[in-house]
Amino acid sequence: MKLKLTITPKFLPFLQKKKRIKIAFGGRGGTKSQTFADMLCLKVQTEGLKVGCFREHQNTLEDSVHALIKDEIIRLEVPGFKITDKAINCESGGGFKFRGLARNMGGVKSFHGFNVFWVEEGEFLSEDSLRILLPTLRATNSELWISMNPKYEEDAISKRYILPYYDQLLKTGVYEDEDLYIIWTNYDENPWFPKELESDRVRDFRDLPRSDYDHVWLGHFDTKIESALIQREWFDACIDAHKTLGFAPLGAKLASHDPSDTGPDSKGYAYRHGSVVLDIQEMMHGDINQGGDWATGLALNQGVDAFNWDCDGMGVGLNRQINKAFEGKHTVVSMFRGSEEVDLPEAICENSTASSIQNQKTNKEALKNKRAQFYLTLRNKVYNTFLAVTEGRYMDPEKLISFSSEIALLNKVRSELCRMPIKPNANGLFELYTKQDMKTKFKFKSPNLADSVMMLGRMPLFNQINIKLPKPITPMGLRVVKPRSLCA
Repeated sequence: MKLKLTITPKFLPFLQKKKRIKIAFGGRGGTKSQTFADMLCLKVQTEGLKVGCFREHQNTLEDSVHALIKDEIIRLEVPGFKITDKAINCESGGGFKFRGLARNMGGVKSFHGFNVFWVEEGEFLSEDSLRILLPTLRATNSELWISMNPKYEEDAISKRYILPYYDQLLKTGVYEDEDLYIIWTNYDENPWFPKELESDRVRDFRDLPRSDYDHVWLGHFDTKIESALIQREWFDACIDAHKTLGFAPLGAKLASHDPSDTGPDSKGYAYRHGSVVLDIQEMMHGDINQGGDWATGLALNQGVDAFNWDCDGMGVGLNRQINKAFEGKHTVVSMFRGSEEVDLPEAICENSTASSIQNQKTNKEALKNKRAQFYLTLRNKVYNTFLAVTEGRYMDPEKLISFSSEIALLNKVRSELCRMPIKPNANGLFELYTKQDMKTKFKFKSPNLADSVMMLGRMPLFNQINIKLPKPITPMGLRVVKPRSLCA
């Protein structure tokens, strides 16, 4: 009798495709370990494969996946296996052998000729262990399987195999090339997710900081950003907030573009109608001029009333091209220079908490530059929306922001906005790290999508735009709901 498996579609290529390295990562309840055990039992039974099972830290066999494989053989009633205290063998000639790596790296050499190495809890695998495993795994069509919940961006597996493809994984949950197959899978893709774990998940969603919840249940890196500009739970409350709170996308249609040239940084585009962000896109290829054509084409198709783009760097060279694209149109076009002095320098800063009007600070007294000014505006709108959604506080839609759940890049936007730290300023001004600072100090990629969203907050010559403004929502239109969880 052959083993029959029921697995989710993302795992099928682990059985169907030959890849040198296969990785499944994600949060609790995503069936990674159990599905690996079941699939490898099938391959051992039907193909006679020899499987080495490793953990970085394994003092006794009880620390290994021996018990999991044993339980699955019993649960599935798989014939042909002989289970001992040290190994699991099959009459097909294949089987499982178990070993810890950290305390005996030389012991891996005894696994010569094995077909599959399975590393459980791959987030703890060291660079030294990885350097030993791969050369030892040299049988024809041999494969390294890794199951993990990434912890830090600097661990050996994340740095080498996840971070380089993180943008694609955020978008689709899958990355594949000639040698790699990687999936990001969580509880929400598990049709057999038990009610006991669901109870734990709901409690953790309620009680844990969102960064901890995201790591435990959604498989995000365990990164807590001190002085983060936007908290993750704030952002989650903004997803479809216009539907939750009962206001429509009314008013000006605004678009912004963050350009880049050929290289690793993407080109960003964002579009909002009134207080609702309806579209966020990126372009990964092409030069700066091709990106300009792409962004203006999107804006023209959406009939925007105003369009601006980042001109602090190479974007200044797009001036003629962009103005020509909108020539004869009603669209108001403007450059955005984040390093410049703030708009309305003498106006009172909206974030001022001074008790009297005499002690309140002006924009130029409180804000480092225009980029800081409009990131603060975005932060305030996100937080206002969080309060309106979770506490039922009355807010004018003009002071809110909603992100449509239909935006394909919502996970990536969330990641960029919620990982952006506020920079300490010796003079007490509100300031953010530059893109270059973020690359060198924090090893973050350029937040081009976040910057595109931020620039939506500044639309000059507003009085030239003929629009219909949204009506304020009344207290009767508010209802308290729990913020939505954004799952990768």
